[in-house]
Amino acid sequence: MLSVEEYHNQFLDYLKNYNPPNSPSNLYEPVSYILRLKGKRIRPILTLLTCDLFNDNFKEAFDAALAVEVFHNFSLVHDDIMDEAPLRRGNETVHKKWDLSTAILSGDVMLILAYQLFENYSGETFVSLAKLFSKTAIEVCEGQQMDIDFSNTNDVTAEKYLKMIEYKTAVLLGASMKMGAIVSHASLQEQNSIYEFGRNLGMAFQIQDDFLDTFGEEEKFGKMIGGDILENKKTLLFIRAKELLSEKDSSRLIELYSSKSLDDHSKINEVKELYNKCGIPEIMMKEIKQFTLTAFKMLENINISAEKKEFLINFGNSLMKRNI
Repeated sequence: MLSVEEYHNQFLDYLKNYNPPNSPSNLYEPVSYILRLKGKRIRPILTLLTCDLFNDNFKEAFDAALAVEVFHNFSLVHDDIMDEAPLRRGNETVHKKWDLSTAILSGDVMLILAYQLFENYSGETFVSLAKLFSKTAIEVCEGQQMDIDFSNTNDVTAEKYLKMIEYKTAVLLGASMKMGAIVSHASLQEQNSIYEFGRNLGMAFQIQDDFLDTFGEEEKFGKMIGGDILENKKTLLFIRAKELLSEKDSSRLIELYSSKSLDDHSKINEVKELYNKCGIPEIMMKEIKQFTLTAFKMLENINISAEKKEFLINFGNSLMKRNI
């Protein structure tokens, strides 16, 4: 096994040599642009290291890892359009740098390019990768629609929210790992167990992301604190607080989320006060811990060395601490 940083660097080297078609330029330049923006590349790293877990030859998984990364960036291009976001990773979003029509079409072609990368595998490996990819892509789209639907209502249950983040975020992390297992010809039980490891870790990761958006430090988190509150996103923090607060405080929380008269600073601070009042930070830490422990339990079903299991546990802990 390599270090996480080494997998990252190996993938970056492979990505640099990936050259999609160049004509028409307005279709493919945005593809190259978004793929070259600096990012953590967590998903392709997961694919490479999982392949290494089972057959010690991560290079066989380069194309599957690249497909995951191309698909993820396709979803970001379209998410930025829906969110009307001006920046992505500190740079102009594709629809701002070019235009809306170009961004939509470039995103579309990225989805097809991702599929095309699986053609570098043959037989049952190709079939298994394509089936998993199709299932995952549909779930990501379903999760995105759920997220959009939630913005128009305050009646979002914790169960519905957890299903939304499972589809929007967690299934792609699980699929990234399962793809590495498929390429390495791991057993079906091992493929499914490593998928569940990644999916549960993805759930913990997204809940932590929601938590850090409100209670993190801007310098460490890498973006403005309180963005979810200002965008009136019904995160698990909001849902749990609405359940736990008194009727008066719950009504005030809902009022704050729909308010357009308060200045940003006041709105964020008052919502945080209500969250602290009912112990939301402690509740979120328990949720994160539970999903993380469930992920680690999946390792009992995987036939790899204790050292490799320890590597995965350390990776999961690093992900939760945002060390990568």
